Amino acid sequence: MEMALSSALAPDSETQERCSSIEQHSQPASQRCRVLIVDDHAIVREGLKQVIHRDPAFMVSAEAACAAHALQQLRHGGIDIVLMDIALPDRDGIEFLKQIKLLTPSLKVLVCSLYQESAYALRALRAGAAGYVGKQCTPGTLLSALHQIANGKKYISDRLAQQLADQLLDDTPLPPHQALSDREYQTLLKLAAGMSVTEIAMQLALSVKTISVYRARLMIKMRMRKNAELTHYAIRHQLLPEFIDTSVSAAA
Repeated sequence: MEMALSSALAPDSETQERCSSIEQHSQPASQRCRVLIVDDHAIVREGLKQVIHRDPAFMVSAEAACAAHALQQLRHGGIDIVLMDIALPDRDGIEFLKQIKLLTPSLKVLVCSLYQESAYALRALRAGAAGYVGKQCTPGTLLSALHQIANGKKYISDRLAQQLADQLLDDTPLPPHQALSDREYQTLLKLAAGMSVTEIAMQLALSVKTISVYRARLMIKMRMRKNAELTHYAIRHQLLPEFIDTSVSAAA
């Protein structure tokens, strides 16, 4: 089944040529780079469509409110770029991103999320994303990112590039949350947001025992004992969307 789905999702040579030769002048629909928007908020999808339609090099050919619907859209083919949120109602965004790249490695994915770059960008890139932008970014930044990945390049902001450079040149140990596995990190964020182990297990369709193991592991790695400590840590490091300093993000 996965092999069949992979064949249906894989961009053909015509698709790759279309996206590797994007220019700024008006193009017929058959030559535009086709975008699938995956976000559970209808108003966000509508706003993204309006931004994308400003650029004649792109067209929004499909949209989905959840991972399951996105897979249905991908099965129909005709998608060059997936523009997706990390926070999806039915699947963890990182796990869904990995599934997309496993089934069709050549499909380009741009993550557009409310989460700060420091919270998810590196994890998304490691999972196969071609770029990461925050929902606080300008329309011009989003279009620039789409053009860059459509032409086969990666997109990261100047701020994230500087952060990576600083990490390479600085001997200071990395923040402990960066040493967590994707599942442990996902559990950290949900615990920090006030969810119980049972609620997390239900949301992720995992057992309470499994989530408890993730919690125990991350507590050891973080050297903490209480959920309240995780919350304070997540706020201090701006890992939760509701505590992001948007003035800093806009200035970056």
